[in-house]
Amino acid sequence: MVTDQGGGFSDADGGPIRHIPVLLQEVLASLDPGPGKIILDGTFGAGGYTAALLDAGADVIALDRDPAAIAAGQAMVDARGGHLTLVHSQFSGLAAHAPEGGLDGIVLDIGVSSMQIDEADRGFSFQRKGPLDMRMSSTGVSAADVVNRAKVSDLTRIFGFLGEEPQSGRIARAIEKRRLEEPFVTTRDLAGLIEVVTPRKMKDKIHPATRVFQALRIFVNDELGELAKALFAAERSLKPGGRLTVVTFHSLEDRIVKKFFQDRSGKASGSRHMPLAHERAATFAPVGKAMVTSSEEEADRNPRARSAKMRVGARTAVPPEADDLSIFDLPNLASLGKMGA
Repeated sequence: MVTDQGGGFSDADGGPIRHIPVLLQEVLASLDPGPGKIILDGTFGAGGYTAALLDAGADVIALDRDPAAIAAGQAMVDARGGHLTLVHSQFSGLAAHAPEGGLDGIVLDIGVSSMQIDEADRGFSFQRKGPLDMRMSSTGVSAADVVNRAKVSDLTRIFGFLGEEPQSGRIARAIEKRRLEEPFVTTRDLAGLIEVVTPRKMKDKIHPATRVFQALRIFVNDELGELAKALFAAERSLKPGGRLTVVTFHSLEDRIVKKFFQDRSGKASGSRHMPLAHERAATFAPVGKAMVTSSEEEADRNPRARSAKMRVGARTAVPPEADDLSIFDLPNLASLGKMGA
């Protein structure tokens, strides 16, 4: 997702930005690519990280769930003489594409790409009229399906948790009233309603539809669940010493990555209500600062970098632990009522 400082949003969610890899030098330093190394880029996008990793001499396996990104990347595959393998896949399934001996590094840049935002017919932007879609893979339930068919209580939860929208209930009720008269079809249908229900105040830095559009996109693509599963898959796929580098743009995503590395650090945990848990052997060791952010210079040059946060861990020789989604304290959004309910 494209986000901004402070609360984590920017009107860049609604307008075009030329794709520039965020924290590129920091990502390269964390992965230390070179000849003989195999690195997986789980979010190929426009190929910014992949191209830099290849330039440094590494072989790259790049994944993307968006068929348009895979098609656009074929020219890079052809130009790189067998050093790049491009796969149409969600990054939660990255373990299936790792070599038998394990990976030397994995990089994940979480969120929607600026290319997708720029394409009106993908329905990601509230400033570009297009179908209310938002599906990265172009399959499954669309944003229009959710808006037109989900219960008001479910919409309130989606907007409130995934978008951190303080007016979630008010917007959900307005959507219910409007869709009884006419269904939502385009991005401007929804954005226009939100602009009326929660008009933008002079002091607001973001458009009133930003949080709702973000929430719908995260829900439609199960972005938080995908990230959690990808972290477990990375633990199974990295060789000892291999690096996992994750760049996030929103507090919900960063919280998941932070909790994962904390849980896998081997430190005992507990609370005043529960006894101290037994210490476990660490499957990941911290690398550098706990969190790296962009410089002022990069943020000025690339607005997308303003809220970027990078966390890095090095895989130890300890066997991977079992997948346990409970460590993330995520609400069970999969339990929401069916779209036809």
